[in-house]
Order: sequence, then C-alpha cells, then structure tokens
Amino acid sequence: MKISAIDVGSNSVRLATIADGKTLYKRVSTTRLGEGLAFSGKLKPEAIERTAQAIAAFAREAERENSSRLYVFATAAVRSSSNKQDFLNRVKQLCGVDVDVVSGDEEARLGILGALRGRDGGIIDVGGASTEVTVQRKGQALYSHSADIGTVRLHDLAGRDLERLKKAAAPKIEEYGVFDASQFDMYAIGGTATTLASVKHKLKVYDPNITDGTVLYAGEIYQMAQHMLSLSVAECRNITGMEPRRADVIGGGCLLTYLVMERFNVTKITVSESDNLEGYVMLKEGNL
Repeated sequence: MKISAIDVGSNSVRLATIADGKTLYKRVSTTRLGEGLAFSGKLKPEAIERTAQAIAAFAREAERENSSRLYVFATAAVRSSSNKQDFLNRVKQLCGVDVDVVSGDEEARLGILGALRGRDGGIIDVGGASTEVTVQRKGQALYSHSADIGTVRLHDLAGRDLERLKKAAAPKIEEYGVFDASQFDMYAIGGTATTLASVKHKLKVYDPNITDGTVLYAGEIYQMAQHMLSLSVAECRNITGMEPRRADVIGGGCLLTYLVMERFNVTKITVSESDNLEGYVMLKEGNL
C-alpha cells in the first residue's frame, strides 16, 4: 500500500511516496512561499499561487501512483502568516485538498519522529522560516523549541552579509536558552543540511543514499558558510553539489546551522534524509 505526503515549507514543497514503511522517492519544488514574510507578515499572492500549483501537481502525481492516502501539511510560513486562509482556500480550490497547518511544537515532534524513530538523540531542523531543536531520551522530550528564524526569513532580514546575518540571528538564538546537547547524537534534517552534505561529497547528481548519514563538523560548517557568503549567488550556484535554487539562501542557512550547534555545544551532526515527511505518515498511520 502506497501513501503520499506533501510538506509545504517556507522555501519548498516536497512530496514523499512511502510503501510498507519505506520511502520510495521524494520530489521537491522550490516555490519560496515565505518570501518577504519577515517584513509584511503576509504571504505574497504570487507565492501563494506558485505554491498551490506545486501542491496540485504533486497531488496529481500521488493519484497516478495510486496512493491510498494523501496527507498535506504546512509549517512556519503558513502558520505565521496573517492571510493563511487565502492560501488554504486556493489549495482547496485547485485540487480539493485540505492542508493541515502544524504548530512549531508539532513540527519538531514530526522531525524527530521521522529522523530518530524512537531512538535517543536530537535534531536540528533549519527550515525556511523556523528552526526546530528537539532532544529526547527513551521517547520523552528533554528539550524542544521552535524559533521563528530560517533561511528565507534570515535572507530577507540580512541578505548575504556575514556580520549582518549574525546580528539578525542573535535574538532568535537567545530564545533557545541554555541546554547542553553535547552528550547526545544530534541529527540535521531539511534542505540546508542535505545540500551541505551534497556539497561535501561534491555530488554532480544528488543521491540521498550518499547524503544520508553524512557527518558534518561545526568547524567545517562555519568554513562553508564563510566561503559561500564570500561568493556571488551566481558563483554559489556553480559549487559542485549545490542545489541552484538554494544558492541565495544557503550561506545564511549554513551559518544558522553553525550558530545553533554552537548554542547547544554540539560539535558534529549527522544528516538524515528521513525527516518530518516520514514522521507525519508514521504519526497519522499510528506506526510509532
């Protein structure tokens, strides 16, 4: 039995098709739904339209795959926008799908469920408009917080200047408080993490079998951030392993990953291709 799930993020829309607990494939469409949200608090009409069209296209693909169920959920960009209903109505109009808008706490729970599947440890999920950090032991959350800062929001606030990015991120990093995660196995999920893994491996063709399980150290992440931010966006697109549509925001996302790791005293993270898409399906299907 096939099940499909669509994750509506602030930077991209992703489709996963899952059968018997295994992810068969994922698709991604970069629609930048959260563009400009940091300033206006509203989703732009053009961003709503291109994102709704991407969801409709993925819904048609799920139908062609004969998926028995289709789940669609949205995260920070939608939940934090003042005109979220316009977006939800447009998706419903286009393809008849109801979108589940999850809270920051729910987003964190989905991410750790998909990545760790009950194991002890934690996740750092740098998204487009929010960043979740969650740590658990024996299935119980020891720490969890979702901060309203991510790659797209950070880019809107500070562009691609290293010092401006640090300054813009600082208040949100403070929100995490004090928690030492150095003794836990920490995993990174989301497009920033997988793109950094792809760049580390210099992948000319993206391969999740290679990126999954990649270990990234704090020092090398900071060096990657410095390097990416020293380049023009065009030069960044030409880095081997780079997802071209992330080239403008990846430097800030890389820096944000480092700053969060530093805050939690984490020296290395392991990239996980399994994330909140798998977590959402596991939760809905009762497969905990």
